[in-house]
Amino acid sequence: MADTAIFDVDGTLVDTNYQHALAWFRALRRYDITRPIWRLHRGIGMGGDQFVAAVAGREVEEAHGDDLRAAWQEEFEQLIGEIQPFAGAHELLADVKERGFRLVLASSGKTEHVEAFLDLIDGRSLADAWTTSDDVQASKPEPDLVSAALAKVEGASGVMVGDSIYDAQAAAKVDVPMLGVRTGGFSVGELLEAGVLQVFDSLVAFRTSLDGTPLAKPRR
Repeated sequence: MADTAIFDVDGTLVDTNYQHALAWFRALRRYDITRPIWRLHRGIGMGGDQFVAAVAGREVEEAHGDDLRAAWQEEFEQLIGEIQPFAGAHELLADVKERGFRLVLASSGKTEHVEAFLDLIDGRSLADAWTTSDDVQASKPEPDLVSAALAKVEGASGVMVGDSIYDAQAAAKVDVPMLGVRTGGFSVGELLEAGVLQVFDSLVAFRTSLDGTPLAKPRR
């Protein structure tokens, strides 16, 4: 039985993926590198330390990686005020918390970004803990984030909730099952193929189906 619910933040609880893609597009254009935004979107969900090489190649990473990540941060921070939570995010977290699970909000984002997102969903009032880039050495699809989330609350058995195949890959590496929502733009088939147990179209749909998932009310 799981005792800890680990919720990805970016793209799962708050609607950030397209702002991330646009910020990366603009950062790359500073170096006269153009990648179609739809291809950049397909990489959103992995961390910046993995992203540049994945979408632009190892040579670009070696030549400009750190500068591109700095440029991405500048561009993203111009867009952060537009970001909104997904409908039902706070209510879903509240329901899971009321069921007795430890609740960890997992992000490898910059501390100031994570704090802004927590405010959008009133996450501090519910979460037992949350993570930032300070807690991981390598980002998704490496498993550091999932392991760090469990360690924050000394959890013995976790369930991950995420929106991307990279969430699923990270969770699988430490044998943590994952439930998926389509808020990141990945298809049901892609998420299932990546190892996700169940996929829901929205947080609201997920909340109404909680009792059919590993986050069901504990039997007494």
